[in-house]
Amino acid sequence: MDRVALRGLRARGHHGVFPKEREEGQTFIVDLVLGLDTRPAAADDDLAKTVHYGIVAEEVVAEVEGRPVNLIETLAERIAQACLKHEGVMEVEVCVHKPDAPITVPFDDVTVTITRSRV
Repeated sequence: MDRVALRGLRARGHHGVFPKEREEGQTFIVDLVLGLDTRPAAADDDLAKTVHYGIVAEEVVAEVEGRPVNLIETLAERIAQACLKHEGVMEVEVCVHKPDAPITVPFDDVTVTITRSRV
């Protein structure tokens, strides 16, 4: 299986369990790895035979900016399901970063990574 990766997609969302997170929002960063067969697209040099990663990026940002959820696990699942709706995408790895999570000790990042497939 071939891979198409999008790294560092940024959007502001209002996800979290604390009222301040819901009210003020924060930046979320998403990394994706889409598993698909790129041979048909490469053979014909045809965008219609692969995944349009620009559209995928817009859909991911819409999920982050959309209806708030408590957990980034839930957000990751929504993003994965949106990616799998694209014809040809057989598998997706989603990593959601929450660099401004409300943690009281110094840290660099909080992430949740999931892998989902059609099978």
